[in-house]
Amino acid sequence: MKKSTLFMSFVFIGALVMSSCTKRGCTDSTATNFAEKANSDDGSCKYSDVDGNLYGSKTIGSQIWMTENLQVTKYQNGDVIPKSQFGTGWATLTTGAWCYFMNDPNKGVLYNWYAVNDPRGLAPAGWKIPSDQVFTTLGDYLGGSEIAGKKMKSKTDWIGNGNGSDESQFSGYPRGCREFESSVFCYSGVNAYWWTTTASATDSAYVRQLGYYHDKLLRYYRSKTDGLSVRCVKI
Repeated sequence: MKKSTLFMSFVFIGALVMSSCTKRGCTDSTATNFAEKANSDDGSCKYSDVDGNLYGSKTIGSQIWMTENLQVTKYQNGDVIPKSQFGTGWATLTTGAWCYFMNDPNKGVLYNWYAVNDPRGLAPAGWKIPSDQVFTTLGDYLGGSEIAGKKMKSKTDWIGNGNGSDESQFSGYPRGCREFESSVFCYSGVNAYWWTTTASATDSAYVRQLGYYHDKLLRYYRSKTDGLSVRCVKI
């Protein structure tokens, strides 16, 4: 009985020592909230772009994804990305541009593919815009493209019964697009789109789409002049 009590005392003391030695916090030195004394990551890391916007992150399989769409208005070197908000000028652009979806800053930023592909860099330092293959890897990890979409869709904001489970914590909201032919905004609450860096032809590039009416992670291509969301993955 005494030996058993003594053993349990050692176990209890050992647990206290381990607990006192564990300091949770952001352990990534590239994050804005890096906790130098932390030795156990608590998933709280935040990352900044050149405008000072902050983004959370989530490890999904072997990849680390931002949990919000990009909102930056400057390239990584500090050059301003032209804003093309009103009128039909968007449709004729062959250089990088951005706009607020539905003319509302609260609904996020859309970019044409020329901004995505600009050598000055759209993604923050230490991050990149995913290629077609990177998105394929994400879909495969989440069970394949036929079911990955539901795990990526946000739990709110989708029309009908289109909300997702957000099991992956990717948090994909339906921020729609801007059509290249008419410059009008489209599919709010209906679809979410993200550019890849992979061109499919001279005037088009591969994208990924989530929709309210299905659970898939769809892959197809759109005009490089379209306005779509951008999501970054860690290098």
